[in-house]
Amino acid sequence: MSREFKFFIYLLERYAARNGETADITYKRLKDHNAVEYAINMYELYHVENLENAFADLDRKVGAKRENVV
Repeated sequence: MSREFKFFIYLLERYAARNGETADITYKRLKDHNAVEYAINMYELYHVENLENAFADLDRKVGAKRENVV
């Protein structure tokens, strides 16, 4: 498993917890907004910055309003 993907899993779990969601719901929302590959490709920036910056970036990518995804 690549370091980028390992970090994505970490980011996904932290982002989900921050949003009060499970990781599978958050993953589906990111996938529905074509943000999974985007987040993985942002590894070089995201892993050196504060996670809140990555969260804010993902919020912009998927929209500020979190939808109920089932």
